[in-house]
Amino acid sequence: MKILWVCNIMLPVIAKQLGVPYSNREGWLSGLLERTIQEQGWNRIELGIAFPVDAEMGDMQQTMQLGDSMSCRCYGFTEDLGTPEIYDETLEPRFWEILQDYEPDILHVFGTEFPHALAAVRAFGKPERTLIGIQGLCGAYAEKYMADLPMKVQRQATLRDRIRQDSLKQQQKKFRKRALHEKEAILLAGHIAGRTDFDREETAKINPSAQYHYLGETLRGIFYHDRWKRSACEPHRIFLSQGYYPLKGFHYLLRALPKVLEQFPDTHVYVAGNNVINVDTLQDRLKLSAYGKYLRKLIRDRDLADNVTMLGILDAEQMKEQYLRCHLYVLPSALENSPNSLGEAMLLGVPCVAANVGGVHNLMTDGGDGLLYPPGDVDALADGIMEIFTKEAIVERFSDNARKHARVNHDANQNYYRLIHIYREMLS
Repeated sequence: MKILWVCNIMLPVIAKQLGVPYSNREGWLSGLLERTIQEQGWNRIELGIAFPVDAEMGDMQQTMQLGDSMSCRCYGFTEDLGTPEIYDETLEPRFWEILQDYEPDILHVFGTEFPHALAAVRAFGKPERTLIGIQGLCGAYAEKYMADLPMKVQRQATLRDRIRQDSLKQQQKKFRKRALHEKEAILLAGHIAGRTDFDREETAKINPSAQYHYLGETLRGIFYHDRWKRSACEPHRIFLSQGYYPLKGFHYLLRALPKVLEQFPDTHVYVAGNNVINVDTLQDRLKLSAYGKYLRKLIRDRDLADNVTMLGILDAEQMKEQYLRCHLYVLPSALENSPNSLGEAMLLGVPCVAANVGGVHNLMTDGGDGLLYPPGDVDALADGIMEIFTKEAIVERFSDNARKHARVNHDANQNYYRLIHIYREMLS
């Protein structure tokens, strides 16, 4: 089988060989590639990978050795990832070149969030041999993007927002534009790979004739080792994996925090990802977005400055350290499909409190291996946090059950064999 993967990033194993910077984003893709390399003698897959590159690299293509026994044809394409709402028609001829050179039996596109997904599907022109893997869904995200922000905040625009033409309203509009490209890509695909009730229902609304395949995600290998222990964590420490735009719901947690502090005044929230509230320098103040400004107001009005720490962007090792140190992990998003951060926390056995949105209930069972609460209900969020802080017995049960559940959802062997089965089914 000749399979061409179309990815949103250059995978680290490739970037390291090329000697260029790389992102740990989409870590589950690295996990899948590692498994493919390990099973090369069994799976009979010939793999090609296409990914975005910087303009200075041009439209590179070369064969690279991955592991001891697997060679891979690698293709770069240039795309402005900073403006994913704009469709670049020059991507199509580049994908024609890639497809003519590689001649794949199957085109497997990971994600629908960027224009290259549509360009690749258009260029291939074979729906019966096209598999699109769903990550997020821009159309659904656009509708939930504001996440109950006050209308006044939704309409605000800071200097940074006006210069970049990137106000909250404009961000939502960009998601809606991206959704148009996403919709066409899904319509042109004969096969969809997903893993939740949410993504199955949403893609069926767009293309009911496409065949849906269940395919779990294999996460980064580091999270399959070690486990959270109540005795080793810092009491009342909350970890949030990101909070730099409204959909991720950081503002919900800030609104819930005062209720928690009444009973647990030493509670502290640590937030990974881009720091959108930093104003240490003039440059930082000029970069402040309307959402960052709102978060700062919540922190100031509720006297939370001593209870919130922004950690910045973390690599896998640092993320794991934060999971193991926290008392619980919170997912307050307005919408998610199957958040990898929740899967990582569960693999380690971290107690979790999550909004019952999108496909989250397919990852975590309420009252069985964590606590789900109605989305946007800050009182219920606060109550869930305090329940974890006070009930030692359920914490141990949640931790054990979460690890077991996550090891089923993210089983590297089963997910890999399932993927090979999907490929064979498509070819037959």
